[in-house]
Amino acid sequence: MLGLGRNVLDKAGIALTSLCAVHCIVLPVLLPVLPLLGASFLADESFERAVLLLTMVLGFIALFSGFHRYHRKLYPFYSLFLGGFIYWHKDIFGHHWEPAVLTIGAAFVVLAHVMNMRLCQRCSGCKTEVDCKDNEAVTQQS
Repeated sequence: MLGLGRNVLDKAGIALTSLCAVHCIVLPVLLPVLPLLGASFLADESFERAVLLLTMVLGFIALFSGFHRYHRKLYPFYSLFLGGFIYWHKDIFGHHWEPAVLTIGAAFVVLAHVMNMRLCQRCSGCKTEVDCKDNEAVTQQS
């Protein structure tokens, strides 16, 4: 049961980040059709920022959970925040480069989740969180 639930937040973060990236890349193509569908809010900058913030909060919770329970490694956080920073400043090089910048930012966020999942899976011998912390203490003493 522990192994099943340990990656749910990371998988949700990967899915949300991927959907966000697809939204931002496909949006210029769909922009003329959105008002006809009653979905013009999807083209609003504040909607994009809100989804990005939701992605970052979900990512932080997932990474902190893995950090606290299993691995105590900080580098997934570095990747998450670098990806979020790049994603937030997607139009810094102009609209022509925006899809490439979005892809790079999203890749860093997804990489953070993948690193977190792999670090958590290394603790495969743990049946409970207490066992994991005990294994970590033994590893640090060695």
